[in-house]
Amino acid sequence: MRAAFSNALVEAAISDERVVLLTGDHGYALFDEFRKRCPNQYINAGIAEQNMVGVAAGLAKAGLRPIVYGLSAFVPVRVLEQIKIDVCYERLPVIFTGDGAGLVYSTLGTSHQSFEDIACLRAVPHIEIMSPCDAHELTACMRMALQEAGPVYFRMGKADVGPVHASLPQLRRGALVQVRKGSHPVVLIATGSMVRAACALGDELDASVWSAPWIKPLDAGQLATLAAGAKAFVTIEEHSSVGGLGGAVVESIAEAGPIPVLRIGIGERFSETCGSHAHALREHGLDLATVRERVLPFAANWKAR
Repeated sequence: MRAAFSNALVEAAISDERVVLLTGDHGYALFDEFRKRCPNQYINAGIAEQNMVGVAAGLAKAGLRPIVYGLSAFVPVRVLEQIKIDVCYERLPVIFTGDGAGLVYSTLGTSHQSFEDIACLRAVPHIEIMSPCDAHELTACMRMALQEAGPVYFRMGKADVGPVHASLPQLRRGALVQVRKGSHPVVLIATGSMVRAACALGDELDASVWSAPWIKPLDAGQLATLAAGAKAFVTIEEHSSVGGLGGAVVESIAEAGPIPVLRIGIGERFSETCGSHAHALREHGLDLATVRERVLPFAANWKAR
């Protein structure tokens, strides 16, 4: 996914000289090709993320298309106020990219883990939230983000869990993308790194699986249609179970007529031990085995009704 991200940045900057990449002293090798091909469109703002957002806002007001890069623990969490006031208040076309979202920086502890970023931004007006699941979806999302007239947050997990799509998917703003068809009455909806786990569970259950490349907005009409043909939803995300994809789905379908939704995410806790990304997923109950233990009984209950 990071290679696809680098390629998408270079492609965008070459095709549009207004594109400017800003980084808070992160990225390094990731941006080698960008610095080589587009040196005049690259700014290392240093370890000053709040100032970097202000600079991006100024560049946007001057007619440029800034892309702000940082670890998701810093962009957007550390700079939430600046995103809100400097960019969203004026609906400026700035793309914020939060790399290493979720638990992937597991060895660096809670300070570098970010599982509240979606929840923080969902309440801020005028900003869209994208969460691609693989390199194909990332490329398609980046192209659409550059077409948006206002702010976008682009959430990217550093761990590459492999492809979900065979080619670039056809995306529609706010819409879910079906990645597996199934006959089970429970529908699985996942985002980002957890779509692969959802596909594995979909194979076991013969359930349909949908990827959510957009968290905000979500197509309420599409969700209502899915709810009308299902008995229950399961949402899976490498994010807090509060305020993320699960919350967005529940809030959306509540007005159309609620159906049960099992929300699988990170609970009310911080990491207590250090280890690999796989270790962190196990600690927070997001490894496939633990997710399976929660999903299969829930799905069996609704299939029996």
